[in-house]
Amino acid sequence: MNKLGLLGKNISYSFSKTYFKKKFDKEHIKDTTYENFDIESIDLFPSIIKNTKDLKGLNVTIPYKEQVIPFLDKLNKKAKAIGAVNTIKITKKGNLIGYNTDCYGFKKSLKPFLKTHHKKALILGTGGASKAIAYSLKELDIDYSYVSRTASKNVQFTYDTLSKNSIKNHQIIINCSPLGTFPNVNDCPNIPYKAISKTHILFDLIYNPEETKFLNHGKTNGATTINGLKMLEFQAEKAWSIWNLQ
Repeated sequence: MNKLGLLGKNISYSFSKTYFKKKFDKEHIKDTTYENFDIESIDLFPSIIKNTKDLKGLNVTIPYKEQVIPFLDKLNKKAKAIGAVNTIKITKKGNLIGYNTDCYGFKKSLKPFLKTHHKKALILGTGGASKAIAYSLKELDIDYSYVSRTASKNVQFTYDTLSKNSIKNHQIIINCSPLGTFPNVNDCPNIPYKAISKTHILFDLIYNPEETKFLNHGKTNGATTINGLKMLEFQAEKAWSIWNLQ
C-alpha cells in the first residue's frame, strides 16, 4: 500500500485529505492512502519519515513550507528559486526531493482572468505561499510589491503606509496571509478597500470560507474575485503527477 500525506500544523480542516480521498474513490485507485501528519514542530518531521512504512510523498502546508527545506536531500530547480516547498517526493532509495506546485496552481487559476491592464500586483503577506506567488507573477511579467505588517528590505508597503493610490495603481491584489480563514471569518487584511474598482482582480489563497471578507469587499466594489480552490486542485494534480504512483 502506497502512502501519501499532508505535513502541517492544525490541519484537521485540510483540503488535501478530502480531495485525494474523493480522487481515489472516483478513479478506483485502491493501492494508495492519504493521511494528515499534524505536527507541533518541524523537528518531528524525521520521525514521520523513519516510522511511516511505504511513504511515497507528502504535501506541505503552513507553517512548514520553508522550515522543511533543511531536511530534504535535494530541491527541484523551481522550488530552489522560490525558496519554499509544498510537495515532497520520496524516491526508491529514500531520498527526499522538494518541489513547488503552488506556482503552477496559482498561474493556471489566475491566467484566464488577466487583461492587458493587469500589470501590477500587491502580495499581502510574506510567508512561504507568497514566495510562489511572486515567482509566478514574475513568469507572467507582472510587477509585484509585498505588503506586510512590518517594514523590511523586501517589503514595499506596510498596511499602515498603503494608500488608496497604491490600490488604484495595483490592479491585482492577492491575499497570501491566513487572515479570514475559518473559523475567523470576520477577519480580513486591513487595506483601503474603497479604492478597489471593477478593473481589479482580488485573489484569495483561502478556500474556506468560499467567500472571505476580503473577497466580499472586492465583490461589493465590482472587482473580479477568485478564491483558492482551483489553485489547490491544480497544485494537487501536479503533485500527483510528480509522485506518479499509477
